[in-house]
Amino acid sequence: MDVKNAIEARRAYRSFDPVAITDDLIWDLARAASLSASCFNNQPWRYVFVRDSNVLAKVCTAMTKGNQWTERASMIIAVFSRPELDCVIKDREYNWFDTGMATALLILRATELGLVAHPIAGFRPDEVKPMLGIPENMRLLTLVIVGKHTTVPNPILSDKQLHDESERPPRLLLERIAFVDRVPDGAPVGEPIPH
Repeated sequence: MDVKNAIEARRAYRSFDPVAITDDLIWDLARAASLSASCFNNQPWRYVFVRDSNVLAKVCTAMTKGNQWTERASMIIAVFSRPELDCVIKDREYNWFDTGMATALLILRATELGLVAHPIAGFRPDEVKPMLGIPENMRLLTLVIVGKHTTVPNPILSDKQLHDESERPPRLLLERIAFVDRVPDGAPVGEPIPH
């Protein structure tokens, strides 16, 4: 699979079958993230790869409403960083961007390997951090939920989640997100996506 195909194939599915999480798989995904670009090569990203069933169950207790589907994950990857690990230029804290780039590469590599790697925001970081030994001075940005996609829908999914399993959610038109040479006057660049 080439990069373009991995980008097209990447989906945030929520219906999983179990998959074996080997050491080789973990280090393969970590290696993909480690090759990402970063400001002055600071590499501010940090990850905890959770595969132990007892720890997975514990982490799932910290999910917010609507994310109980994570209980079928074979692995959860905690993504964390802090500004001091990377360039800080005036009010620009590059660690967040750089960690996002590295995590995107990890997600694309997982996709290439036939896995789903679904990043989520719906969890309670203050509960998860001590479970995983993440230091207090680090910010837990996201959890990436990893599994093998199944076409058999997870019965606990909401109607919207079920719909998103069968159809890719709509993307903004390219004219809304990309401009050549200059942002036109009056372009709706600051408007959020209506949900």
